[in-house]
Amino acid sequence: MTKTELLRLQREQRKAEKLKAERERLENMRVYERQYADRGFLCGIDEVGRGPLAGPVVAGAVILPEDCEILYLNDSKKLSEKKRELLYDEIMEKAVAVGIGAVSPERIDEINILQATYEAMRIAISKLSATPALLLNDAVRIPGVELAQVPIIKGDAKSVSIAAASIVAKVTRDRMMVQYDELYPGYEFASNKGYGSARHIAALKSLGPCPIHRKSFIGNFVEADRM
Repeated sequence: MTKTELLRLQREQRKAEKLKAERERLENMRVYERQYADRGFLCGIDEVGRGPLAGPVVAGAVILPEDCEILYLNDSKKLSEKKRELLYDEIMEKAVAVGIGAVSPERIDEINILQATYEAMRIAISKLSATPALLLNDAVRIPGVELAQVPIIKGDAKSVSIAAASIVAKVTRDRMMVQYDELYPGYEFASNKGYGSARHIAALKSLGPCPIHRKSFIGNFVEADRM
């Protein structure tokens, strides 16, 4: 065997080992899916955007086929933007159904962020093209929903269904914030996604709030007469 052939073989072995480890990791993230498999369609629910100073809160609801394999599926916060975008496309292609719910900054100010989060989740569920038998939620129990629910602490890292929902919600909201950046330049929404970065806060103080800022979130940075 030549040196080149040996190196190629070693690369293939390392690749095979990484693939095996990834499939084992995914198998560990199917614990809840296996536990409730006899119920019928399982739907993962997650949200993104509870903490930003600007923009909507967005929820994702995803029903994956049983034993669906989407490599590198994980909590969206643990993935690069490029990886999230690739996984988003794969989820949308393979999912049985996907629902997305968004609640505006005005509504957040009206009913508070927790209630707005629940509302976004209910909207996402209502937009599913298939009716789930059971909801797997990231940490919360959603009021006003008749479907059976299983809240899972840090569920986006423990359930493939919730991880998929977290990615759909994150990519959807990030794309919205990029569009808002074009409408309201100066706040750098395309990069900070509405979160309170130093440059965002500086812009907020100098420019004042724009229509997508959450008035109930920015009182420490903007005088009342400018809101």
